[in-house]
Amino acid sequence: MNKLFTYGLAMVVSLGTSALLATNGGAVRQVQSADAQTAVDGAFRDGLYVGRLAAADGRALLPPIGRWSNERDRASFVAGYQRGYGE
Repeated sequence: MNKLFTYGLAMVVSLGTSALLATNGGAVRQVQSADAQTAVDGAFRDGLYVGRLAAADGRALLPPIGRWSNERDRASFVAGYQRGYGE
């Protein structure tokens, strides 16, 4: 009877730990995927580079958004530019 209780308790603890790891792991993966998304976005990376150059040269915070033709890329470029300028 004592062995059966010990095995049952071990199973409950194992399942509880697995459930906690499964729920917390999803949040971490979402954050990593957002960082990975910006890492492969050409407009964001371009904005990051141009923003760093502008800050190093002491230019005003005016992103040249005409470099990108659609609104999604322009928004991504501005986000990268602001981050690069702020660094």
